Amino acid sequence: MIAVIQRVNKSYVEVDNKVVGKIDKGINILLGVVKGDTEEDVKKLINKIPFLRIFEDENGKMNLSLIDIEGKALVISQFTLAGNVKKGRRPSFENAEEPKKAKELYLKFVEELKKYVPVETGIFGADMKVFIENDGPVTFIINSKDL
Repeated sequence: MIAVIQRVNKSYVEVDNKVVGKIDKGINILLGVVKGDTEEDVKKLINKIPFLRIFEDENGKMNLSLIDIEGKALVISQFTLAGNVKKGRRPSFENAEEPKKAKELYLKFVEELKKYVPVETGIFGADMKVFIENDGPVTFIINSKDL
């Protein structure tokens, strides 16, 4: 499972020109489910993401977590994170999990994250427009297989 974490001042997602998820200060999470991912991958990311100290304290040091600042998360499903660009010029998505299982793991991730912070989402599988005001910019890529 691959997560792109972005510290944001605000972020929102539209589907059919309607805002379906919106947050102010917090993190935007683009989440890709890879073939072979399980609930163990969800647990690994959940044990890391809300606790990452990526927000500045009173001394300007990245020393506070999403929980510490009482921030929110906007979680967007993004199968293209499982894309492979090694061969040719057209990305291959053969590493992306099939939609039914990917949706189950995506929803499990959201459910588990809600135990720690308020969470907004996009709509799984929809054509979404994501608006991100990245703060910093601060961006991390986390692969559950590396944890």
